Amino acid sequence: MTLFFEDVPHEAIGALNAVVRAIPEYITMLQVQWLSAMPIWKPFSAVIDSFIYYYPLFMAYVWMFGAVIFYVRFESGPRQTAENLPELAEYPPVSILIPCYNEAENIRETVEILLQQQYPAIEIIAINDGSKDNTLEVLQALAKQHGQLRVVNLHSNQGKAMGLRTAALLANSEFLVCIDGDALLAPEAVTWMMRHFLNNPKVGAVTGNPRIRNRSTLLGRIQVGEFSAIVGMIKRAQRSYGRVFTVSGVIAAFRKSALHDVGYWSNDMVTEDIDISWKLQLAGWSIYFEPNALCWVLMPETLKGLWRQRVRWAQGGAEVLLRYFSALFRWSSRGMWVLYLECLVSTLWAYLILLHLLSGAAALFLGSHYESLHNLSPSWTSTLLSLTCLIQFGVSLAIDSRYEYRSGGTARYYYWMVWYPIAYWLMNVGTTIAGSIKAVRKKRGQRAVWVTLDRGLRKK
Repeated sequence: MTLFFEDVPHEAIGALNAVVRAIPEYITMLQVQWLSAMPIWKPFSAVIDSFIYYYPLFMAYVWMFGAVIFYVRFESGPRQTAENLPELAEYPPVSILIPCYNEAENIRETVEILLQQQYPAIEIIAINDGSKDNTLEVLQALAKQHGQLRVVNLHSNQGKAMGLRTAALLANSEFLVCIDGDALLAPEAVTWMMRHFLNNPKVGAVTGNPRIRNRSTLLGRIQVGEFSAIVGMIKRAQRSYGRVFTVSGVIAAFRKSALHDVGYWSNDMVTEDIDISWKLQLAGWSIYFEPNALCWVLMPETLKGLWRQRVRWAQGGAEVLLRYFSALFRWSSRGMWVLYLECLVSTLWAYLILLHLLSGAAALFLGSHYESLHNLSPSWTSTLLSLTCLIQFGVSLAIDSRYEYRSGGTARYYYWMVWYPIAYWLMNVGTTIAGSIKAVRKKRGQRAVWVTLDRGLRKK
């Protein structure tokens, strides 16, 4: 049935007209209420604005100070290269674990590079986790060529954590090195990581130093600087202060008895690397950072791929905050309190930025001239923040440059890092919020499996 205008009751038309006439009055009322609330809100807003601005500024100097301490203690000696490997008292067998899901294009190169390790006793265990391409066939062909390679086939997609757990239980060694199926491990890496296990029986894991392989795009170049200025610097600082938030999922070594002590990797955590790091440290095991253990990795080259990766990282961090909150009440867990607080404050910072943006939009809509947050115009505050960013990038790239000499150094990436505060800070806010929401909504015990084939790599 077609409804014509004349079919509408006159009462409904009158009510609609009344609503339309009331809209300007309602907006005016909101403006009055907003402006009348400003004197009350303004002191709180000023505190929030100061926190939003000064928190990253403060943390930048905290990370720089800790990284310099680490550098002075462990990296300021003679140049450490393949020709200057540490002399170990013994060389116990090491098992290298490679969980694979649809890695047919990359796994051959990964295995062939592993066979060049300058360590006398290694075995390689590749786990095909229900791949839908011909990863299994490639692995089986490689196993026929190289006796050091063992292949484990899981018929269905069980997730990276289950793949690692399976391989760890089948490994013949007490020491395990875990890398991704598209990673290229430097020939000296195993030796550098093993020295920590042999020197300290309480070391449960050693995280390596991932380097970016794909550098032809703007995102790739920015991430080269990011992994030095942000990731590498934070790893060094956290190790200086005693606790590490997470090992690098793409390159990390473990003591098998430590893994057994904490029940291995959790199958229901989105980021198994963050989870195992917290499990080990809450149980009293130490995690060390070895900058000489280089591993060349592929990183997203598209905004979509980068967004999905960072949302997953943020979700994994939030899941850890939720799961291990009660465990922090034990006195033995006091070493993790500062790390937990920093993670919690970082999440709060992201939500406060969102609140600020929404309040700013509301102020514009309601005609308020109230201004908040330090603006981007030339002033001492914005100048200080810009200068701090440049100092942070300069210090970190100077520390990290010795590990990039094979690829021509890091100085040429200094320019590209000017884009980091603009692009990545905004993305970090969005991914932190999206990831934390997903963590809260996720069912407890839900298996974390491989869910995407898109790494965010640019199509060639």
